[in-house]
Amino acid sequence: MINLKNKIVLITGGSSGIGKACVKLFSQAGAEVAFTFNKRENEAKKLVSEFSDIVKIKSYRIDISSQYKILAIVDKVIKDFGRIDILVNNAGIWKFGEADKMSLSDWNEMIKINLNSTFIFTKGVIPSMKKNKFGRIINITSTAGQRGEAFHSHYAASKGGVISFTKSLAVEVGKFNITVNSVAPGWVETELTEETFANKKFKEKVKNDIPLRRIAMPEDIAGPVLFLSSDLARHINGEILNVNGGSVLCG
Repeated sequence: MINLKNKIVLITGGSSGIGKACVKLFSQAGAEVAFTFNKRENEAKKLVSEFSDIVKIKSYRIDISSQYKILAIVDKVIKDFGRIDILVNNAGIWKFGEADKMSLSDWNEMIKINLNSTFIFTKGVIPSMKKNKFGRIINITSTAGQRGEAFHSHYAASKGGVISFTKSLAVEVGKFNITVNSVAPGWVETELTEETFANKKFKEKVKNDIPLRRIAMPEDIAGPVLFLSSDLARHINGEILNVNGGSVLCG
């Protein structure tokens, strides 16, 4: 069992999907957990209630399209918990968009939420990590960021940007004992894919295209995130860990 006792983690987008699974798994591993949310306040309260007897855990409502609000939350977490050892950049959106019909505002929204917020949260935690000579940063990306995704070019571009940011930052901050890695899921059953998977024929096709013949659950992604946060992964840096059941073989 991975033990993260005495480690403090900040998870963005922690009230649903992959982020929620990460909150649960990190809490079970003994970490003190801070997580952000936007709209799912009831889910955030339930998570805090579920694990507050086990570990220190606190939720923070935030609009991650605002640089000022992101940096303010990072400062608040450091004040509340003393420091941040691990950052999981998970918060993001995924929307359909045909390139010739997509508005600039649609494009900018995707980049702002998926790419810019990752940069700003990371910018906010690095000084504390440098000071403590320790840090683990895990960015949730996507296979779309590696191979592209038709009708979701703005999403693919945002995740491709996070992948390049991950690799660049890994070299930049490695000397401070800070590792920067990414977990790149394929299809996952979350709130983001509910509408798409309502089409049963399409869902069955997706499942059959995956060599393991199953679609990932959020917990399947949270496990590798936990691993990359642990000492077992202390010499892994700048890696893009694909978690897609073998459906996309790129690294």
